[in-house]
Amino acid sequence: MKQFLRLSGIGVLVILLVLVRFFEHQLFYDPLIDFYRYGGYLAMEVPQINFPKLLLNLSLRYWLNTAISLVILFVSFRDKNIVKFAALLFTLLFGIGLATFSVLYFNLNSENVMGLFYVRRFLIHPVFILILLPAFYYYRLKKRENP
Repeated sequence: MKQFLRLSGIGVLVILLVLVRFFEHQLFYDPLIDFYRYGGYLAMEVPQINFPKLLLNLSLRYWLNTAISLVILFVSFRDKNIVKFAALLFTLLFGIGLATFSVLYFNLNSENVMGLFYVRRFLIHPVFILILLPAFYYYRLKKRENP
């Protein structure tokens, strides 16, 4: 029963991540969504962007996904040290990602337009949980084998 509750909790949290993605247009300002979706990047027709507002919304979305991801890690492992370490990683990756996004945006040309796309994707999608969850699971397995 305990395992069922844990898996159910993780399932609900994953659904929350999906809902953040599903309601992205209603919740967040991001004119780059349509820029990349409808091929504007091919003609370099960059939409009018309020950059501070875009950074704020990218940050809000990143931290919302991060909060849900950290809760997933806590429900999965029940270890505050794992959550603290993951929070540190998320913070470090956020700083690097936001700085890289800003540099690419202000130097936007045909050579780095896809780089901007991928950095933005790392910021707005919960990619890091897909890396951290199996990594911490593997760490736990190795820790049990070698006490």
